[in-house]
Amino acid sequence: MWSLVIGFFMILVDTTIVSVANPAIMRGLATDINSVIWATSAYLLAYAVPLLITGRLGDRFGPKNLYLTGLVMFTLASAWCGFASDIRMLILARVFQGLGASIMTPQTMAVITRIFPPDRRGQAMGLWGAVAGLAALTGPIVGGLLVDSLGWEWIFFVNVPVGFLAFVMAWRFVPSLPRHSHRFDVLGVLLSATGMFLLVFGIQQGETYNWGTIAGPLTVWTLIVGGLIVLALFVLWQSSNRKEPLLPLKIFRDRNFSLANGGISTVGFAVTSMSLPLIFFYQSVLGLTPTQSALMLAPTAVISAGLAPVVGRLIDRFNPKYFATTGLLLMAGGLAWYAFLLTPQTAIWLLLLPAAVLGLANACIWGPLSTTATRNLKPALAGAGSGVYNTTRQIGAVLGSASIAALMQARLAAELPGGGSSGAPAEGGSAVLPNALHDGFAAAMGQSLLLPAVVAVAGALIAVFFAKPQPVSGWDQEEATAAEAADPASSPSPIAARPPSSPEAGTGRAAKRH
Repeated sequence: MWSLVIGFFMILVDTTIVSVANPAIMRGLATDINSVIWATSAYLLAYAVPLLITGRLGDRFGPKNLYLTGLVMFTLASAWCGFASDIRMLILARVFQGLGASIMTPQTMAVITRIFPPDRRGQAMGLWGAVAGLAALTGPIVGGLLVDSLGWEWIFFVNVPVGFLAFVMAWRFVPSLPRHSHRFDVLGVLLSATGMFLLVFGIQQGETYNWGTIAGPLTVWTLIVGGLIVLALFVLWQSSNRKEPLLPLKIFRDRNFSLANGGISTVGFAVTSMSLPLIFFYQSVLGLTPTQSALMLAPTAVISAGLAPVVGRLIDRFNPKYFATTGLLLMAGGLAWYAFLLTPQTAIWLLLLPAAVLGLANACIWGPLSTTATRNLKPALAGAGSGVYNTTRQIGAVLGSASIAALMQARLAAELPGGGSSGAPAEGGSAVLPNALHDGFAAAMGQSLLLPAVVAVAGALIAVFFAKPQPVSGWDQEEATAAEAADPASSPSPIAARPPSSPEAGTGRAAKRH
């Protein structure tokens, strides 16, 4: 588990770490804000678009092989980013970094699904979820510390030793699981990649082009609608493909898998969108530095990391629905509390209280949702299910990023004199606003936080409808059968060789509890 989560943590941190370094990168590479934003956009595009495909490739070529391949690509691309001499080279390196991350991410969840029996998976998914939540929150903190102390290049260089350690550990400790023979759905790959690219690019760049024209007759909405149409064609092809589709639609027949995907999309939306208004408030109203403002979220990260493994142990014994629902409601409550507290007169220590509530919320969300999603997945579909789950999370994050930017702009226009043009901070900037603008700016940021709060409530409503987990039988036999099919002469797999009395075999204490 630790061998997997070290690399997983590293790639998720890189989705947020660069935002803090944008001003330093602008100065260091003598470029403008639009160009430097593309360093993040290129990474997120290359990360999100191939997830469905890379998840399925893990089933075909083995999750360990794909994980190590992606890890090498990510680590080498990180060094390339640090040595970049101009913005074009940095953007290109970030594309390869994002592609490496996309290859790695589904394999982590797929290995957990295939190694840990359903009745013992909560602890593993609790750790996996703790890492996911912690990474999203600590990216700005780590980025601020590195940029302030060593320079922007080190937000990339730091990945090299971590990547090397992760590779050695994964090579040594992650088992080579049986491969499942799959035909390659070429048309499905093309439709999936094209549709995801159009949709993600349109949403991600919508604010940049003011949700209007990009070039000539091409508009943002043309891309978004076109992406949805292509994805609809992808679904039709998957349903009619009589050989073997890229995405087996039968996995959506499982009620909990479908609902958990809806739930994780709301979490991706809320977690991504909540930090931007807070960071802008801390820097532009309270006058904190980037590192200080990021550290204001430290209670969230610390509490989430500490409690998530505890929740993971509990969800092996109790219905995960109760934890997920409670966590999402706590997230909504914490964000609403922030919205109430964001005024220039609020004592800074009070702002640590809703951060603590969000830490408790995160601890109750990630593990229960991922456990619910994977519980009934067959081993042969672990990669496909992981690809879908991580894709919906990433789409939620892209929607959250675009939506919060648009809402912040609208609320600033309503609350500030002159329609907000005199008070909106520059992207990545930390300049303190004039005192006369503090009240209006703080009000706009507080109102913006109500959007992720409402989305978190929607996630709680989804979690309410999770079905009660049922005992899963024959899980280890399926994996053993796959191993024999892959290599009939081989000895039984480690999973199949477990004695019946072992809890990991699904017939011990965990099974008796059901």
